[in-house]
Amino acid sequence: MCTYETFTVDVQGCGKGATGWFDATLASVSFDHPVRAQAEHTLNIDVLAPALGPSARVALELTAESARALAAAITQALDAAPAALLEDASLRGA
Repeated sequence: MCTYETFTVDVQGCGKGATGWFDATLASVSFDHPVRAQAEHTLNIDVLAPALGPSARVALELTAESARALAAAITQALDAAPAALLEDASLRGA
């Protein structure tokens, strides 16, 4: 069963797609059928720059287990970073 729920968040960063690096401005997350991954359902993450068209996109399709491990690793990396480095508002989520 699909939820058809998609969550979006404005982001500040960069992504590297088929045509090179681009300034990422939006991330989209859903749990649904994958396009390519060999799983019934996956956590689908798209990081994109909508103003630049469809080629400015990085996509991930992760199993639930892999997605949770990635989320934990992201939290661990941020928690391990020196506080002075996290003073950049974009890293604090402010």
